[in-house]
Amino acid sequence: MNENFSRRTRPSPRSADLLQFAPMPLSLDESSRAVAAAQAQAQKIGIRVSVAVVDEGGYLVALSRMDGAPPLSPQIAEAKAVGCALTLREGEQMGEIHRERPGFFAVVGQLTRVPPVPGPGSRLVRKDGRVLGAIGASGGKPEQDVECVEAGLRAIGL
Repeated sequence: MNENFSRRTRPSPRSADLLQFAPMPLSLDESSRAVAAAQAQAQKIGIRVSVAVVDEGGYLVALSRMDGAPPLSPQIAEAKAVGCALTLREGEQMGEIHRERPGFFAVVGQLTRVPPVPGPGSRLVRKDGRVLGAIGASGGKPEQDVECVEAGLRAIGL
C-alpha cells in the first residue's frame, strides 16, 4: 500500500476541497409538495395513487404510494415521469409516438434506468420555458391520473 496515500488527511466538511453542486432545478421541497397535492386530489376523487417526480434527466426526486394504491403503481408512476422528462413530451404525446414508432421506445427502454411508460398521467414540469423535470401518477383511470398530476403542478405554482 502506498504510505503517502494512507496518511493523507481527508477534507473536513467545511473544506473548500469538497465538490459543490448547483441547486437542483426542482427541489425536494417542491417535489414533495407536488406529490402531496396530487395525492390530496386523489383522496378527494376517491382513488389511491402513487406519484413520482423526476428531474430533467429522469432521476427520481420524490415518490410516494398512498395506502391501498396498487402494488405496481410506484414503478408505473416513475416510468411515466421518466418517459415524459426524457422525451420532453406529455404522456398523451408519448402514447402517439409509441404507436407511430414502437422501435424508438424499444431502444429508449434499453438506454434508461427506468423504461418509459407512454400514455396519460404524466406532465412536464416547466418554468420560464425551461423543463425542470416531470411528474407522473398511477393508480386511477387515465383521466384521473392526469387530474392528480395537474393538481400537483398547481401546488407548486406551475
